[in-house]
Order: sequence, then C-alpha cells, then structure tokens
Amino acid sequence: MQKRKLGKSNLEVSALGLGCMGMSFGYGPAGDKQEMISVIRAAVERGVTFFDTAEVYGPFTNEELVGEALSPFRKQVAIATKFGFKLDPNTGKQAGLDSRPEHIKEVAEGSLKRLNTDVIDLFYQHRVDPNVPIEEVAGAVKELIQQGKVKHFGLSEAGVQTIRRAHAVQPVTALQSEYSLWFREPEAEVIPTLQELGIGFVPFSPLGKGFLTGKITEETKFDSTDFRNIVPRFTPEARKANQAVVDLLGEIAQQKKATPAQIALAWLLAQKPWVVPIPGTTKVSRLEENLGAVNIRLTADDLREIGSAASKIKVEGARYPEHLQKMVGR
Repeated sequence: MQKRKLGKSNLEVSALGLGCMGMSFGYGPAGDKQEMISVIRAAVERGVTFFDTAEVYGPFTNEELVGEALSPFRKQVAIATKFGFKLDPNTGKQAGLDSRPEHIKEVAEGSLKRLNTDVIDLFYQHRVDPNVPIEEVAGAVKELIQQGKVKHFGLSEAGVQTIRRAHAVQPVTALQSEYSLWFREPEAEVIPTLQELGIGFVPFSPLGKGFLTGKITEETKFDSTDFRNIVPRFTPEARKANQAVVDLLGEIAQQKKATPAQIALAWLLAQKPWVVPIPGTTKVSRLEENLGAVNIRLTADDLREIGSAASKIKVEGARYPEHLQKMVGR
C-alpha cells in the first residue's frame, strides 16, 4: 500500500483510509459487530493505516467498535475522530453544535476511553460552531496536543476563512470535506487554500455515498433508517438524472479494466499527492475493490478527458437537506 503525508505535517498514512461510520450509523441498520471488526482488521492486513470515526456515529458505538478492532494494531495505525456536536443525554441524539473548549476536552476524554487508546492521532472539529470563535476551538485542541492526548488538529466542512483563522492558532493537519467527481466545489477555493497552507485533504463520500459505484439506480430502495432517504440528490428523479456521471465512469473503467468505484477513487488520488480519500464499506470484497484504485494510473490525458466530460454533466439535487446544508462551508 502506498503512503501519503497529510500536508506539511508528519502524519503519514495509507493512500486510502477507511471511513467506519456506515458500520454503525447512517446507511441503514448497524452491521454485526464481529463482522465489522473483521472488515476493519482485513483493512489493516491489506496495508490501510488510517481509520475514521466520530463520537456521534452511533452515537459512541462506532468509536467503541474501531477501538476494539484496532487495539491489537494500535501502534501501526492512525485513528481520526471528531468533536463538536451536542448530544441529548437521554436519547444520545444530536441536539445542535457545541465546540466550547470545556466540551471539546470532555469529548476527548470520552473518545480516548472508547477508542481504548492514550492518544487521538487526528481530532477534527466535526462542524464549525458559529457560537464559538474558531480561535478558541484551535486553542483548546492545542492544549490537548500539549498534554499529549491529541497529535493533530483537523477541521471538517469548514470554509476558507475559518481554515486560515484556525491554522494561525494551531496548525491544521487535515481538512475533511465531501469531494468526488459529483461534488467538485472544493476545487474553487478550498483546495488552493490547503495547497498554500500545507494542509492535507481527506475527502469523505469519495464514491458519492455509494452512487458512483454504479450499484444504485433510480429503482433502488433504501432502508427506512438510511440517511440517503432525506438527501435531495438521492430522490429517484435525481438518481435518474445523475446516472450520466456513473455512465462516464463506467466507460473509463472498461478502458482501464477497472470498476467505476476504482476510477472515481483513482481520479481523487490523482488530484494532489496530499489527498487521502476514506471510502467506507461493510464488505471485504468492496474493501479490496476500493484498494485496487491505488494501482490505477490515470494519465494527464485521462484526467483531462474525465474532467471535461464531467463538467458537461449537471448533477441534480443538493448533497444535504437544508438543515444540514446550513452547517457546511462556514
């Protein structure tokens, strides 16, 4: 497995990480715990060293799963988790945002226990909290780094001004945001800012929440607990319209003797040497398929052709329902 460095930091990880959210949360019922542990360990065996979780996935159960699965390999891997949501103490459901410094420190203690570790490799602010100046957030994480509880500071779905302000207080190692062939907004301002500041980029949903694999059609029915039911981009009409992106990937995949998912990931890897996508899966066969993307070479001509064809396709539907859209890009 190839390695990549996230920006100017010394955090070196596998070129593809594993997003673990879907094992416990978001895409229908949680997977069987033992099966999910075996998928995470299969990733380690295949050279993956970067694993992504968060306290709100579950809540809490995903961190516990990741902690248990990785405890035998703790020295070889980097674990990223996140703070920044307020959770209802009775139901555990998200109840708004909370990035007050004292809350960040509480979350860190809880995450360390659940992950069964003495240090968090990368601690992201999950969403920017408009009620807490980002300088205070960065300062709180800086203290955790000084105490040896956290190694690196990250932001998720932050806008460029926030990134700059945070970075001035505590260097930001990585920004995690959605980025894929069907959501290319970060190319306008975010990626140039990251390049300038020496910050790594961790695209989540690099396969368009599963759509870019070609396995989802307008006929697909999602489980009642699946987050995609409320995503405008996943209405049957939008799926039908957006099939053009998958068809494009399919054509290139045929030429390269690959799958659409592998082309989507190879395209991301080819954007910058400090981009580390974190596709999620609950199946070892899909894990192996995704990791195969690392060996696919897309030439400058391939990239031009994909870029130009993709730019002619208008993707239908917002990537979040309105109440969640308000939380991104601040």
